[in-house]
Amino acid sequence: MKKITFVVGGCRSGKSRYALKLAEQVPGQNKIFVATCVPGDDEMKQRVLHHKKERGPDWKTLEVPVLLPEAIIENSRKEEVLLVDCLTLWVNNIFMENNDQENIEKHVEKLIRSFDQVRCPIILVSNEVGAGIVPENKLARRFRDVMGFVNQKVAASSDNVTWMVVGIPVTIKGTYE
Repeated sequence: MKKITFVVGGCRSGKSRYALKLAEQVPGQNKIFVATCVPGDDEMKQRVLHHKKERGPDWKTLEVPVLLPEAIIENSRKEEVLLVDCLTLWVNNIFMENNDQENIEKHVEKLIRSFDQVRCPIILVSNEVGAGIVPENKLARRFRDVMGFVNQKVAASSDNVTWMVVGIPVTIKGTYE
């Protein structure tokens, strides 16, 4: 059954672990982890390896820095569940490519439209970046504002929304039955 689940929370809130737990509850062997991270240094490469080990050998990993809607549509037709981690890095990749507002909105609308075409559950993970202090520079404030926009759009289009707080899932929208 198609269902869009959005898991959002601060850094180290447990959102990725919780999303993985939800995905592993979906029956079937065909599970894809859609990674949006482009590891730029050794520390990030180690994090990626750690997360791959955490998922185990039953998971296939797709590295999708920007073309997320296309990957969701194509892979949801043949898989039991897709776990996208994370929208924050996806937006960062778009932002670094071309941070024009119209370009970003085009990518986000394409993502939202892709939800109408999926055939399996999709779990998306994102950082809540607006709960902290106001960033000191214009670029960081712009990124925070864009992420707020993206998170609102995805939450509105999702069946379930969970906010992770200190490792505890708080249901914001929907049910998990």
